[in-house]
Amino acid sequence: MLKAIFFDLDGTLLDTAPDMIAALNALRAEHELAPTDYGAARAQVSNGAAGLLKLGFEHLDDAAREALRSPYLDRYASNLAVGTAPFPGMLDVLDALDAVGLPWGVVTNKPAFLTEPLLDALDLAARCAVTISGDTLARRKPHPEPLLHAAGSLGLSSAQTMYVGDAPRDIEAGRSAGMITVAVTYGYHGPEEDPGNWGADHTVATPGELLQLPGLGRTAKPE
Repeated sequence: MLKAIFFDLDGTLLDTAPDMIAALNALRAEHELAPTDYGAARAQVSNGAAGLLKLGFEHLDDAAREALRSPYLDRYASNLAVGTAPFPGMLDVLDALDAVGLPWGVVTNKPAFLTEPLLDALDLAARCAVTISGDTLARRKPHPEPLLHAAGSLGLSSAQTMYVGDAPRDIEAGRSAGMITVAVTYGYHGPEEDPGNWGADHTVATPGELLQLPGLGRTAKPE
């Protein structure tokens, strides 16, 4: 029986694109550049600061972009939860999990100094059974160690858990950890990417569809 569910953060649990892109455009404005295309930037959000800076400052070399990482993160950290919110229907999912006592947690590559205050600002930190950030351990996704650590912290084997994500590295990490894997099609990926080709056990188009997956039937509302 399924004993816990872990979520990726950006593009899976939370729609963080508005604030992450706003920080990028603020930095671009300081360099006298126009706002970047929102759709193109949204597709890069799961790749974090590196992906957004590569898109927003493609005319710079790698070293110059790396020098912009701290200024970008400073701007983002100052406005973490202005436009960010759980994806539509996700709070209903979390409520259903809480109602039946099924623990859920977060495993993300986002650093802890951003992850923890963001979850706190959205009143999710206290509800989250475990939070593994990108710098919690020496290795991060696609390595399975963060997921194995999350399961172990709850006293569970990975086979008793599920991981939900919106990027190929999420599914790779989950499969390597021996978890049930779910790819979400509503997350941050370009039109050329097909989550159905990532090798996940399941795909869902909305958060609500999670409650219909095998092992989660007890969370569904009665007819």
